Amino acid sequence: MDSGNTAWLLASSALVCLMIPGIAFFYGGMVGSRRILNMMMMCFGSASLVAILWVLFGYSAAFGNSLGSLGLLGNPLEFFGLEQLLTDDPSAALPVALFAAFQLMFACVTTALVAGAAAGRMKFGAWMVFAGLWAALVYFPVAHWVFAFDNEDGTVTGGWIANTLGAIDFAGGTAVHMNAGVAALALALVLGRSRGWPQVVSRPHNRPLVILGASLLWVGWYGFNAGSALSAGHTASVVFLNTAVAAAAGLLGWALMERLRLGRSSTLGAASGLIAGLVAITPACGAVSPLGAVAIGAIAGLVCSLAIEWKFRLGYDDSLDVVGVHLVGGVIGTLLIGFFATDAAPGGVSGVFYGGGWSQLGIQAVATLAVLAYSFILTWAIAKALDLVMGLRVPEEHEVQGIDLAAHSESAYFNDDEPAELGAPMRQ
Repeated sequence: MDSGNTAWLLASSALVCLMIPGIAFFYGGMVGSRRILNMMMMCFGSASLVAILWVLFGYSAAFGNSLGSLGLLGNPLEFFGLEQLLTDDPSAALPVALFAAFQLMFACVTTALVAGAAAGRMKFGAWMVFAGLWAALVYFPVAHWVFAFDNEDGTVTGGWIANTLGAIDFAGGTAVHMNAGVAALALALVLGRSRGWPQVVSRPHNRPLVILGASLLWVGWYGFNAGSALSAGHTASVVFLNTAVAAAAGLLGWALMERLRLGRSSTLGAASGLIAGLVAITPACGAVSPLGAVAIGAIAGLVCSLAIEWKFRLGYDDSLDVVGVHLVGGVIGTLLIGFFATDAAPGGVSGVFYGGGWSQLGIQAVATLAVLAYSFILTWAIAKALDLVMGLRVPEEHEVQGIDLAAHSESAYFNDDEPAELGAPMRQ
């Protein structure tokens, strides 16, 4: 094993883990002051639950030998409990336990992203059950499709998108961002609109928290993308560079569109544009040049800034714009590989603009449609079933008063004239 590569993946795993509090702060700042604790608990709670499921059967379902060699699902019992990973394999390029930990963070981040569509109106218990079922039935299979590659000796069969179809998705445009984005759409449709929406729209209560969350996500994304190279070499370096410039282009693209449409550029828009650029470059970061990365990031910033308005026209209440940023940004990045990919990049494939023809674009489109259809249908079915069995929505009075007190018996902020809770220490 190469100690340098191992050290890089250890650091990358920690960076991806940093994205979980990044999402919590980003989403928490965007909701009302009486919803922030619930929003953060949805992120941390779902991430914790998914981590346990990953140990039990999630890693096996995602990276185990494909059942029937169909490329649809890994054997969920192959690595049950992950005890097999305790034994050092001298033939492996990296510790398998470390790879499992790295991919665990992807599963946690993806599930937490979906929470943004349900802000302030979903029961916490129902969310936790939904998150566990969604990870098991949607994320783990799709991760197998996209991230599980066949062994060179043919002893292990991976997912159909990665191997049979040959779609390019370096770090999760399909499995992570489109998957979470379209799941957020399905969940929002089953949940229904927030009380008073769209006439009454909850505004961000703490924009500095949004910027803080976006900053943590920006830093963590280097582990997310460059760490997916699984080595500290040329590929990781190219991916790191492409990720950096795409994020910058996304921020500028969103700010420009706001300036043209509204006459000003907002901090919330800048943070959202940054995330849109990062989302779009995620699948393409190993397949394009730095100029291609700039183009993809800028296009994502421009288009996603318009896409967040679709919810008002189409009538779905996606509270924190998971659809407009992650779904749309993921689709943009995945499809634009078919245009901007260059064989000079580590991916070694050329798109339309580099003389590669239209075949890669067609492959990317098939992967996109497959993930969108599977994730939407399964998510809608999970949410609908849970709504019938246990109900998804909090009572209307809890939604009006703020879900933090109702769900967690806590408030993020207190006025000076409010009495202290019985038994709570007084602090200056």
